[in-house]
Amino acid sequence: MKISLNWLNEYVDITQSAEAIEKILTATGLEVEHYEAVDSIKGGLRGFVVGLVTECQKHPNADKLSLTKVDIGTAELLSIVCGAPNVAAGQKVIVAAVGTSIFPLVGESFVIQKAKIRGEASEGMICAEDEIGIGTSHDGIMVLPENTKIGTLGKDFFNVTSDIVFEIGLTANRGDAASHYGVARELATVLNLPLKKIETRELEKISINNLKISVENSSDCLRYSGIVLNSINVKPSPDWIQNRLKSIGLNPINNVVDITNYVLHSIGQPLHAFDLNTIANSEIFIRKAKAGEVFKALD
Repeated sequence: MKISLNWLNEYVDITQSAEAIEKILTATGLEVEHYEAVDSIKGGLRGFVVGLVTECQKHPNADKLSLTKVDIGTAELLSIVCGAPNVAAGQKVIVAAVGTSIFPLVGESFVIQKAKIRGEASEGMICAEDEIGIGTSHDGIMVLPENTKIGTLGKDFFNVTSDIVFEIGLTANRGDAASHYGVARELATVLNLPLKKIETRELEKISINNLKISVENSSDCLRYSGIVLNSINVKPSPDWIQNRLKSIGLNPINNVVDITNYVLHSIGQPLHAFDLNTIANSEIFIRKAKAGEVFKALD
């Protein structure tokens, strides 16, 4: 089970080091197998900076390359050879300075070095989306809004979050700790810290539809509840939810799927979202599988 330190801090204010937290949790029976630093974008965009292309001209020895001068807010302009077809003077761009580690979506990571490309010096790289791990486009370099401030760090422009994630070898007898809230409760108890209350509110309106929920055997399933939500706009989740899920190794899908995963890993309550229009006979029937039964899974 993966537990995010940033996520834990939603429920208890922890000032202890990762090493101290590892020892405390292991001593309480929540054995920490290892922990690691993670970033919402791989590499944390360290070394990336916003620059202004002040000059752009064709490379004298290569038809598909351009020679650029880029202002990143330092005393001297950078000379950068760029192969993007859309590079032009006046653009605000993301620049990887010399010494920056690049973690592209496809291929191996590498470090930017000073180089000569077809006889011309290059002191960095003007980046496309896929080269810095924020998108899949490789049609050309990223062009930022005109009002973007030169010298802004890439991690600040893209709101990169850094976190510590603990891998806990949860045993079957510790279901009380099978969530961030459960682990936070454990830490709050040991460290004598207040546990923040989970805020709830009553629904303004409950929709009564023809949906029926049936449980075949209440000894197998004590309770199964559902609610119908109308006027849902399926779209990407807010960045903060996406970052929470990515920190523990889950891929964001959309706001409907993501909130069910967020609740599960927050408080340990499993949820699932269905499209009401696709539920046969408007009934959810809870039962055990029958011998030899075949069914189509989500994947």
